[in-house]
Amino acid sequence: MFKVGDFIYYENRGICKVENITELNLPGATKGQKYYELKPVFEESGKIYSAVDNNKVMMRHMISKEEAKQLIDDIPSIPEMWVGDEKQREMKYKEAMQSCDCRQWVSIIKTLYLRRQDRLLQGKKTTNTDDRYFKKAEENLHGELAMALGVEKDEMVDFIEERLQALQS
Repeated sequence: MFKVGDFIYYENRGICKVENITELNLPGATKGQKYYELKPVFEESGKIYSAVDNNKVMMRHMISKEEAKQLIDDIPSIPEMWVGDEKQREMKYKEAMQSCDCRQWVSIIKTLYLRRQDRLLQGKKTTNTDDRYFKKAEENLHGELAMALGVEKDEMVDFIEERLQALQS
């Protein structure tokens, strides 16, 4: 169970702060049921109410600063996610996103970056599916790394590149 003040990753919404644990007095809410009141960190408005015992939505603690640094250091060794068939590729990306695993997000980003470069060299455009999954994986990864490392989200690309270059030196 999470505590008030914890930062967690909430599936499809990103990093959220647990603002309260409460019962809801709303139609359809189970009497006596405890709910997390979550505030998405990277959204200006909005709240999420999720049952404490909700097994349908993936919720987990945000990674630590040390885990974030290690993840960045491991990026070169994280394998790409090559899948030849278009339908299977999208299914694999969807599964990886739903896993809420930062390493899976890195794998998607690496794969789609290389795929984009390859398509551009062939004079082709990127696909909407590739663009959508690249953007979502990058947003999830950069949001979580930014919170863990205390870096602005829009500075994460530079931060990652600088850290990886320093490792190679």
